[in-house]
Amino acid sequence: MDRSPSPRADVCVVGAGPAGALVAARLTEAGHDVVVLEAGPRFDDDTREERMERSIRPAHDDASVWDMGGDRDAFSTSGDLFYPLNSARVKGVGGTTLHWQGMVMRLHESDFAGRAGSDDLTAWPIDYEDLQPYYAAAERELGVAGADDNPFAPPRAEPFPMAAFPPSYSDSLFAEACERLGVTTHSVPSARNSEPYDGRGPCVGYGTCQPVCPSGAKYSADVHARKAVEGGARVVDRAPVQRLVTGDDDRVDAAVYATPEGDTHRQEARQFVLAAGGVEIPRLLLLSRTSNHPEGLANSSGLVGRYFMEHLFAGAGGTLDRRTRQNHVGFVTSESHQFYDDPGQPLTDGAGAVVVPESDEPLAPIKLEFLNYAGPSPVELALGGDEWGDDLLDSLRNAYGHSIAMGGLVGQRPRPENRVALDTSTTDDNGNPVPDIRWSIGDRARRSIARANDIQHAILEELGVDIGWTVGPDNTGPAFHHMGTTRMGRDPEESVVDPRLRTHDVGNLTVASSSVFVTAGAMNPTLTIAALALKAADHVDADL
Repeated sequence: MDRSPSPRADVCVVGAGPAGALVAARLTEAGHDVVVLEAGPRFDDDTREERMERSIRPAHDDASVWDMGGDRDAFSTSGDLFYPLNSARVKGVGGTTLHWQGMVMRLHESDFAGRAGSDDLTAWPIDYEDLQPYYAAAERELGVAGADDNPFAPPRAEPFPMAAFPPSYSDSLFAEACERLGVTTHSVPSARNSEPYDGRGPCVGYGTCQPVCPSGAKYSADVHARKAVEGGARVVDRAPVQRLVTGDDDRVDAAVYATPEGDTHRQEARQFVLAAGGVEIPRLLLLSRTSNHPEGLANSSGLVGRYFMEHLFAGAGGTLDRRTRQNHVGFVTSESHQFYDDPGQPLTDGAGAVVVPESDEPLAPIKLEFLNYAGPSPVELALGGDEWGDDLLDSLRNAYGHSIAMGGLVGQRPRPENRVALDTSTTDDNGNPVPDIRWSIGDRARRSIARANDIQHAILEELGVDIGWTVGPDNTGPAFHHMGTTRMGRDPEESVVDPRLRTHDVGNLTVASSSVFVTAGAMNPTLTIAALALKAADHVDADL
């Protein structure tokens, strides 16, 4: 494709994931000339079945399915814990929504206000009511299937665009045990079509949602990238931005980007929007340092890259003496948010005996998930065994179909020592320092993971599960939700962007990303990313 810069652009958007694609589509619809610069390639829809097949073959890991890896995606991790950055991100038109599971919940009102009774009282400069109309718009844009059956969810002003997916068979098994323990279960809002919507068909049950939806029923941001192009925008793929160039007036004049042919171009625009995620955005700002901005662009506060937050996984599972229909559904259909705003509440059994005692220690919000994809697949069992023919078939019939598990997310509090910095000793394919993830887990998160495990064990034991594994505080891992590295606030000394998502230091630079999150909560962040992107687009439109 022609990767030369556009001679005129009202807006230059960096990144074509969910935030960048939504911003581009919204501003193009408003009549503005938009250019999107995306570091990764444009993936052809016709390759999705082949990518799905590749994903289930043992010779290919998930990163290779979407062409991740190599010098382009090099990174360092010098914190207390190794951070596996490339395990679940995708660079390309559509971004990580090409790979995601598609869970889309709204943050709770308490997430914006700061949590009473915890050690995290940091409040956002906006509240739930400010974002509620954008949440509704984001649900319409993505196409969300859901039901108003969650008594712990924040208030809604309108129904979901589509009906929720029904509970899976294993959900019904969990529901029996949860009812006896007084744990409320409910449906999960999902960005996949339960019926035809927005020109895409309904989910047909491939079950390979992560890492590939070959049917297109699950939303991915290439949908809005195409809408932006149809409206007149340019989406330039394989055009990684190297730095932002500012003038004497401390406004961005141009984004300097590279091409596969080895050329370097400058894309000028009136407004710039960064939508490349919670790792690449702070990296780009740090790479754009000048004599006027010696610590990096938009970094007078010194907070660019700091307050990196994640969601931590807690889980447990095992086997049941009855069929569970494991791996029949590739996404979560039931959850419990009962322990989200009140994670310290006790849990009692049907006879009134306390099985998980009350806790008054500071805890993070806990989101419990009932997993439909527990246990190995028949392919994994066959490849891991040493039998053949009828013997293998008999073993599969006996071993497969009894696995069951729970998962959950726990939020991290914002800590300045958790950060994205530059590793000047290692460079990418264009000679730039790579991002260095400095990540650790605090005591509150560890306590909360342990408590989530206690609740999960109580439910599994009530169901009669022979528990065979637990992911707890000592072996937890990230959910790959990068948040907090350009935090939002009213005070320029304590934040990077203002409530309009414009940087305090640079008047024509907006950030649309989970990097602006002030707190992490424990909800999957994509719907909030989408809502903030639509909000950012409205503010940029007003400025043009």
